[in-house]
Amino acid sequence: MTQGAQGNRRIDRVLAGDFLDDITKAPMDQVRAMRKDAEQEETDLSYLRRLLQGRLDILRAELARRSGDGTGSLVDQLPHILADEGGAGGAHGLGRHVTVEPSRADSHRRHVEALVADVDLSDPSSHDEASLRRALETLEGEEQEVSEKRRAVQRVMDACTAEITRRYRDGDADVSDLLPSDTAS
Repeated sequence: MTQGAQGNRRIDRVLAGDFLDDITKAPMDQVRAMRKDAEQEETDLSYLRRLLQGRLDILRAELARRSGDGTGSLVDQLPHILADEGGAGGAHGLGRHVTVEPSRADSHRRHVEALVADVDLSDPSSHDEASLRRALETLEGEEQEVSEKRRAVQRVMDACTAEITRRYRDGDADVSDLLPSDTAS
C-alpha cells in the first residue's frame, strides 16, 4: 500500500482519528489532497470488495447448485453470476462516480487469492461442501471488513467535499481559481 511521510499506509492515514482535525484551518490545496487520498483509497477498497463479491457469488452459486436450488452447470451460470444484477447480493455499489483507477489491483487480487488458497475457484465442483463453506465464511468476513472500511473512507471523502463546498459557498475560496488561466494575454 502507498506509504506516507511517516511510513503509514494511506488507509491508516485516511482513517486516523486526527485526519480531519483542523480541516477548516488547512490550506485549500491540503484539503484537496486529503480528499484525493480518500478518493483513491475508496477506489481501491471498492475494487477489492468487487473481487471478493465475485468469488462469493461463485461459491454461493455452487453451493446452491449442489443443494438443488441452482440450475445447470456453474460454467453455464457464470455470465449471470458475475453480471452486476446477478449473484446473491444484487447491485453492490453506492453509485459514486469513479474518477481514478485502483492503485493496487495486483496486490488486491493476490490478497483475495491467498484468502482461499486451499479452494481453487476455477473448479469449485472438485471440492467438498465443507471446504467451500469455510472459504465462503472467510470471504464473507473479509468482505464485511472491507465494506466497513470503505464506508468510513466515504465519510472522510464527504467531510472533505463538504469543507471544500463550504469554502466556495462562504466566499473563503474563489471559483475562478478552478478555471484555466489565460496566459496568452
